[in-house]
Amino acid sequence: MCGIVGHISIRSHIDKALFGVMCDTIAHRGPDDAGLYFSSDTRIALGHRRLSFLDLSERGRQPMSNGEGTIWLTFNGEIYNFKEIRRELESAYSFKTGTDSEVIIAGYKRWGYKVLDKLKGMFAFGLYDTDRRKLFLARDRFGIKPLYYYQNNDQFIFGSEIKAILASNVAPKDIDFSSFTDYFVYRYIPSPKTIWQDIKKLPAAHYLEVDVNSLHTMSKEYWTLGHRNQNINEKELIEEIDQLILRSVKQHTVADVPIGSFLSGGYDSSALVYYAKRFAYDPHTFSIGFARWHDSEHKYAKVVADSLGLKNKVVVADDHSLDLLSKMAWVYDEPIADISIIPTYIVSQLARTNVKAVLSGEGADELFGGYSWQKNFFDLQYPTSWKDRAKRLFTPTDTVEYYANAMAMGCFNSDELKEMLNPNLHQYIADDVHWFYRQHYDEELSPLKSIQKMDIKCFMGELVLTKIDRASMANSLEVRVPFLDHELFERIFSVSERNYFKQGITKYVLHENLKAHFPARIMKRKKQGFVWPDSYYMDIDWYNKHLRQSEMVEHGIVNKSYIDKQIAQKHHWKLWKLTIMEKWFAHYIG
Repeated sequence: MCGIVGHISIRSHIDKALFGVMCDTIAHRGPDDAGLYFSSDTRIALGHRRLSFLDLSERGRQPMSNGEGTIWLTFNGEIYNFKEIRRELESAYSFKTGTDSEVIIAGYKRWGYKVLDKLKGMFAFGLYDTDRRKLFLARDRFGIKPLYYYQNNDQFIFGSEIKAILASNVAPKDIDFSSFTDYFVYRYIPSPKTIWQDIKKLPAAHYLEVDVNSLHTMSKEYWTLGHRNQNINEKELIEEIDQLILRSVKQHTVADVPIGSFLSGGYDSSALVYYAKRFAYDPHTFSIGFARWHDSEHKYAKVVADSLGLKNKVVVADDHSLDLLSKMAWVYDEPIADISIIPTYIVSQLARTNVKAVLSGEGADELFGGYSWQKNFFDLQYPTSWKDRAKRLFTPTDTVEYYANAMAMGCFNSDELKEMLNPNLHQYIADDVHWFYRQHYDEELSPLKSIQKMDIKCFMGELVLTKIDRASMANSLEVRVPFLDHELFERIFSVSERNYFKQGITKYVLHENLKAHFPARIMKRKKQGFVWPDSYYMDIDWYNKHLRQSEMVEHGIVNKSYIDKQIAQKHHWKLWKLTIMEKWFAHYIG
């Protein structure tokens, strides 16, 4: 895991010292080493901050090139099948390192952009082809690793985090107020938009080609989930998924340094350490507990760790942990209103004192249908009541509205946005505030699988994965997510949803593979999201303190009367979103 940055300037030379500053702005993503590449005319630059896991020697330093110096790469992530790809390529390419990075160079030289079809892993990279005079940017299928870019008439800049682009002093800090309103609808800013007008995210499963002479760009999606609906024997599916998870976990533990694991005591993280034990890998585990909460998850994590004979370290969050909120504006670059941003940061701090990388269970809910809104939709679509055994039909509009309501959690509708915002900003409110959900509804899938796909593209891709990447990398910790194996998703999406949704059993396929290996108190637990106890974020005095002197109000953006109303009516979820945006605004604008 690393941090990457790049700059193309077609009318002036790049300031080498300033470019070094841009690279160092994301030093937290790679404290082990730094490297810079400048073209001979100093019009093209690539930078890299390294967090090393494979081939820890200087040979693994980036930016990395092929032997001829015609292909240059700056790469962030892990390619889990790099050994297989390497074997396929080594007859025609002379490898000089033991890294997964070099496989991308060799693969690009042989297959061009089709190398993306071969890669299995999490990645964001910039590759400069000196012969073709093209810069090639790419991001992994799920968007595990971030990639941002800025472009004007004569410059193109990219980086792992927005702060690296802002450090160039080229990109203007102009708020995109349509993104501002989107945040209050979704809790995040949907791709390809960012909070800044001229800075964009490269969406997941996309690549972007830049002509370095003209800065002409071309973007393309290179992967999407299929829509087969195969019927399969239930036992056969359970056994097949068992082997696919085992293989993925094994691939995710390949490194020249120890890999630990987050552990909450829920299905997902418990499954990862169980599968690791299957091939005799004993990861150190890390958990977070919450003071004053009788049902704190660290108690269940200890049960799992003890049952598998694993070491477990715990950090306990308390009321003072909320003091970290102001720092989150720097960590996340743009506002993100996930309630667990601080706990994720704290447990990442704990893990980094012991290891450089951990496994984490993100993706299991999207894969196996673990969310309540998915299960409830299944129950609606396939009712068991004798009164209504006919399958209910859902139109695309029905399904998107159902999903939007499930995602609401204090999110704002058009009328609330108009009440909150100064009237001169009403023009930025989208006619269809749920446009991003509608964009990712797939009519070729069943309504339930479309909900799963919206979860993958929206909730997971934009909120969950952003949270886990920034919180961990701010602490120089790599998080690996074995459930986000695209072959696992392709297999599940190729069968009928009735093969993996069962009445009354959450994540049925995973449950069947785990039930013989964990105590009943773990297997029968009700799903509990990774969130603060309610008492931590329901203190109205705390919100009043943080919103009393609002920079957003001072700048004429938000109406003070609206904030006062939310405080009076104790709308905690809306106040949380307002407070996150206020902290971001004060940090970057105030």
